[in-house]
Amino acid sequence: MDNLKLNVSLLRQRVPNLTSAAKSVGLRPATVSNLCTGKIPVGRAEVRTIAALASLAKCSLDELILRGERVDMIETGIKPLDLFAPLAKGGTVGLVARPGMGQLVLLGELFHHFKAGGYVTILLKPEGEYPELQDMLNDVQRVANSIEETYSIVANTSREKEIVFAADREHVLTGKIYDLQERLQQEGIENVTTFLVDLKGAAVDEDLPYGPLETLWYFDADLAARHMFPAVNPLYSTSSVLEGVHLDQHHLSVQQRAQKLLRRYRELRSLVQVRGLQAIPASETEVYERGERLEAYLTQPFYVAEAYTRLQGERVSLLETLDDVQAILNGSMDHRSVESLSWIGTIK
Repeated sequence: MDNLKLNVSLLRQRVPNLTSAAKSVGLRPATVSNLCTGKIPVGRAEVRTIAALASLAKCSLDELILRGERVDMIETGIKPLDLFAPLAKGGTVGLVARPGMGQLVLLGELFHHFKAGGYVTILLKPEGEYPELQDMLNDVQRVANSIEETYSIVANTSREKEIVFAADREHVLTGKIYDLQERLQQEGIENVTTFLVDLKGAAVDEDLPYGPLETLWYFDADLAARHMFPAVNPLYSTSSVLEGVHLDQHHLSVQQRAQKLLRRYRELRSLVQVRGLQAIPASETEVYERGERLEAYLTQPFYVAEAYTRLQGERVSLLETLDDVQAILNGSMDHRSVESLSWIGTIK
């Protein structure tokens, strides 16, 4: 049963407004979102839930459920992304953040890496003026002014080239993004990984802000307020790559242990903020301190932000991230200060 996954692209095409559709048949949008990203394995879902989704999509269960499909990840070199919510190759990723949380800086850093790695980078220009987009244009090879122009650029790009494409949520609300994806799929163009951002910040208040996704990155207001960037929430962000059949078991083990530590650390941190460090039971002091170190380690200096941070950008391989996080979890870094683990690449 572990090799089952939802046909997310089919859901996107058939049920573009999945939030209201799910509610209309008694399904929780959060449950549907978790099924799409793999946070809830299809094999553990209620039969009525899967049947309701098939009914909404007007398809058979065999069409809705994919068997044995492999989901590959694109390694980004950004520690919290690769560890907690890997980017699904050829899929759609949604960034959920309010303005000021750093979503465009993160997108700019990703495009910087992708361009250097030989990817074709495309930006669909949003309506209105967004000066903050200017900082990432150096790493955007093609700027499209319409969905039709985007299609033309993609269709005329070699199938041997991987493409990353970014668009604003406004094109999701009109349904044009899904029309584009369906058109590309019908023509057998599968080398496009799509990034959806919300420049207005309204997606935070929606249960399914972008419809079905393979990867979902939630930004964290508390991390952003403390200038701990990238401010990606390690507990709520998720990806279909995390389904056990698609992920290396060592990666899965480290990821789950890290999430467990950070979940408890956040609970303890709330207590410390109100009552001080002495409020923590002695038995949990170690958990709190390791969580603090891990949270600090997950910050990272970006190449695109060097002019602002005056720190050299760092790219960290997944293997290095797993080794470093495991060292923190196992207590090998208990002698290190929190400050020495902040804003670094790998642990030296």
